[in-house]
Amino acid sequence: MRNKSGAFGGEEEENEINLTPMLDVVFIMLIFFIVTASFIKEAGIEVERPEAVTADKQQDAAILIAISENDEIWIDKKMIDPRAVRPSIERLHAENPKGSIVIQADQDSTNEALTIVMEAAKQAGVANVAISAVAD
Repeated sequence: MRNKSGAFGGEEEENEINLTPMLDVVFIMLIFFIVTASFIKEAGIEVERPEAVTADKQQDAAILIAISENDEIWIDKKMIDPRAVRPSIERLHAENPKGSIVIQADQDSTNEALTIVMEAAKQAGVANVAISAVAD
C-alpha cells in the first residue's frame, strides 16, 4: 500500500547519524595507546645520575637497571637481591636478545653495586652495557 508520499511502507525513515565507524576508530586508538604505553621501560626508582663530560645517546635499551643511593638494585620496578641479578638479566635478555642494558646508578651509590651488576651482565652474555649519566 502506498502512503501519501507515494512510497511503500507505513512509516517514514528518520535520518540518523551512524556512530559505528566513529566507535571503531576510538577503539583502535585506545588499543594503539595501550600497546605503545606498555613499551615504555622504567627501572623502578628515580636516581640522581652523575654528570659526564662526554655522553652518547643510547638507542634500543631493552633492560634498565637502577642502583639507588643505598645500593639497592632495581629491575622492572622490583628490588632485586644482588644474587638474583644475573637470572633476571638472562630472562630479560632472552626476551630481547638484540637489546642492551643501561645501568642508572645514583651518584651516591658505591662502585661495588655497579660492579655486581656489570659482572652479572657479562656472565649473562650481554655485550652492550652502558652506564647512564647526565651530559653537561
